[in-house]
This record gives sequence, C-alpha cells and structure tokens, in this order.
Amino acid sequence: MTQAVEVLNRYGTDLVGEPRGSDSECLAGFECFLNVVRALGMVSCISEVGAGGGSPPLLTYAQESNLDGGKKRRLRGSSSFDYKVPGRMFLNGSSDVASMYCKQGKKGINQDAMLVWENFGSREDTIFCGVFDGHGPYGHRVAKKVRDSFPLKLISQLELHHKNKDEHNGHNSAAGSYNSEEQFKLVDEKPSPVDHELDGTNSILALRESFLKASKIMDRELKLHREIDCFCSGTTAVTLVKQGLNLVVGNVGDSRAILGTRDHDDSLIAVQLTIDLKPNLPKEGERIKLRKGRAFCLQNEPDVPRVWLPNTDFPGLAMARAFGDFCLKDFGLIAVPDVSYHHLTEKDEFVVLATDGIWDVLSNEEVVDIVASSPRSTAARVLVETAAKARRSKFPFCKVDDCAAVCLFLNSDSSDKLTQEAATDQLEQSSLLGENGIGVEAEK
Repeated sequence: MTQAVEVLNRYGTDLVGEPRGSDSECLAGFECFLNVVRALGMVSCISEVGAGGGSPPLLTYAQESNLDGGKKRRLRGSSSFDYKVPGRMFLNGSSDVASMYCKQGKKGINQDAMLVWENFGSREDTIFCGVFDGHGPYGHRVAKKVRDSFPLKLISQLELHHKNKDEHNGHNSAAGSYNSEEQFKLVDEKPSPVDHELDGTNSILALRESFLKASKIMDRELKLHREIDCFCSGTTAVTLVKQGLNLVVGNVGDSRAILGTRDHDDSLIAVQLTIDLKPNLPKEGERIKLRKGRAFCLQNEPDVPRVWLPNTDFPGLAMARAFGDFCLKDFGLIAVPDVSYHHLTEKDEFVVLATDGIWDVLSNEEVVDIVASSPRSTAARVLVETAAKARRSKFPFCKVDDCAAVCLFLNSDSSDKLTQEAATDQLEQSSLLGENGIGVEAEK
C-alpha cells in the first residue's frame, strides 16, 4: 500500500495519480487507486530495488544532483550556460535571443526540463530550443535524458544527411524506416512539403527527416537504458530548430509551441504552431483503438482523456505520444513527432515553448500578451509566475504543476540586451529568493 501511495504521488498531472484541474478532478486519483494497486502486481517498473527487473531506487532531486561525487556546484554569473558547450543553456536565465525559466510545483520532484542551444550544430544561424515534461516514477530522469541526448542525435542525423545527400533523394520521407509503427503514424503526419514550398531548398526536408529519425533512435535508447526504468515513465518534448528564416518544430505529447506575430492591422496575435497530441483527437484515438489500447475519460475527469491498457485501468496517460512509457507502446502510444514548418517574416516577433502547466491555465493570447509586455530578460519567469498564480486562483484545491517556458525572440532589440553583470545579479537574486525549481543547483 505504501508503494502504491508513492506511485500516486509521483505520477504528476499526466497519469491517474494526480488531478489536473477542477475540484471534482481532484478526486479522480482515489477512484483509480485500487486499479493502480492491482497493476502494481503486474508492472515491474514500479518495483523497488531488488524486485523483478532490479530497478534503481527512486531519487529525490537533491540526490540526483549529487550523483557526480556528492559535490554541488553553485551557479555563478550567467551560469545558465553550460560552459562545456558554448551557447547551451539548460537552467534559469537568459541570453540576447532567449529567456527561459522553470519552477517546481507542489507535487514533489521537478519533472520539467528545458534547453536553448545557440550556434546549434556549429552553425551561427541555427538555434535549438525545447521543453520536456516528464511523468511517472522516473519522469524527471527521462526528461533530462531526452533534453541532453535528443539534440545530439538530431545533429548526427543532420550531418549524416548532408554527408549522403548525393545518394539520397531529398523528397523521401522518413516514414519508411518506422517498420511496425509505419501504418499507424501515417494517420496523423502531414505530407512532406515540396521544393517550391521551401524556397527551392532541401534544408527543411533534411530537418524533417532528421527529427523523425532522431526521435526513433532516442526512444529505442530509452528502452535499452540500464539505469532509467522507462516502462511506466516518460516525457513529452516540443522542440524547434530555427535556421535563418526557417522554423521547424517537432512535437511529441501535449506541451505546446506558439508564435507571437503581427496581423495585417499590426496587432499582436498568437498563432499555435503545434497540436496538443491527446487521446481525444480522432486520428490519435483511431490509432490507439487499432492497437487494442483504450482511450476514455474518468467520470470525475470528463475533460481529461487518457490512454489505458486493454484489460486494466492503468496507467491512464493523458497524451497520445511520448518518449518512454513502454507499457503502452504496443497499444497505440508512439514517440513519432508531428513535424511542422514555418517560414519566418518580419512580422514574427517571438516563439514560446511551454509545458502544459502553462497552457492548462493560460490561453495562447494571454501568453503572447504576457511575453510581449515583459522585459526580454525576464519574460519566461514572468510567464511561469503568472501561470502559477493563475492556477492557485482557478484551482485552489489542486496542487500546482511544474512549469517550464522558453521564449525565443526572433528580432534584435538592443535596448533590452542583458549584460554579463545584469545576468549575474538576476541569478543571485533568484537564488536568494529560493523560488527556482532547478536554477540553483547544477544538474548531472
């Protein structure tokens, strides 16, 4: 019974253990409690060390931060940058082109992660951004693993594509390489764009194919990982690559990307770049049904569709695509990203990537207004703090979810550039306030 309680406390907003929004939803976890207990006897991934598959013990954030020899490294200066990789940020902070902030909720360990990588792939005109929302007992570790590994796999695939470009047809889709997933993933994927839609270049087709292949390799690596049990743990991932005026977005799960842009009247509007890939989408539900999985809402959660095993009310995953979660991979859950393309213009001002802790309480328009009215250096923090406040107001009896946001600014604004000294002051103030979810300690 104690083990079941532990699972319920750690599953977060995306599994049956934690409610997602309204007062009535807050009772849904108890309704499924017995189902989770029953499933515990069937699912080895929730076992403690020494049981079944020999899974590692559940770690707190402080413990995980100490795995590198027990030393904690205090962040100083513009320390949201990873000095080992110039231009790579994964902690709270900002640069000339991006602002990022993550705050831990009230559900236990922070399972959100984020990344901004300037000069991505050693190209000055290329930036990678992503947010990752983990769930399940080891969701925090899965999210960080995907954050750290997926961009490297994407670079490798891009390099491989360019090396073999004379041997490959640029119009080929990556669909043929997905074997058992092929017939199902084609349900939702958009057709590949043709050359005249891409200004006569092959770069976007290369990015699209690389996103698909890198995602497949990433999920396979998680399945074989010896130290992270991903059977009932996983993560979403909404990532983008900005290359010049080309913007390619890959989405796995229900985190979201939006664009702040100007309409013909020069009014700032929000354009949603991704679709929240949830089980209630007709084509997502069709794929799950074909694989013998089930998708339905609990009685006390009429607005939260979930994915369940064929004969057991478990695990109740609130998304149709995710990295990891291998207990559902044979029953309709996939890690194939929905890849979209946008050609940037002078009217486009910024892109916001955020986990569902933001979108559950704020509309796209509200997010755009908040970011546009905030200093660039603190835009992500203002957004996250506003979302946390809104959740406490709208759902006072529900635990605050983890929130992570990345704001990528698309045009220069010299009046709002952070100097090194200002970045240092901002980070030190954040540390003193003690409000950061992940901004104080270095991660493994």
